[in-house]
Amino acid sequence: MSEHAAQWTARIFIEEQDERVTRARVQLRTRDTEIVATGTARRNPRDPDVPEIGDELAVARAFSELSHKLLDAAVADLEAFRAPATP
Repeated sequence: MSEHAAQWTARIFIEEQDERVTRARVQLRTRDTEIVATGTARRNPRDPDVPEIGDELAVARAFSELSHKLLDAAVADLEAFRAPATP
């Protein structure tokens, strides 16, 4: 049985669009590919202005999108291996 080790790198970019909108972008790099996902948080005008909360929500939503993209990539890879060889 062979051993497998890998290191993936994720970079997170957070940008406040205005005082009520925060956007996050997660960039995941693997050995073979790069996947980018985004998330947005919008503060209700009645809520207190706490930028860290917007950051957390936007990043969580970006990682949520990233997890869906990773699952889609895994399914596509599995289907490619299972596809019958064409002559």
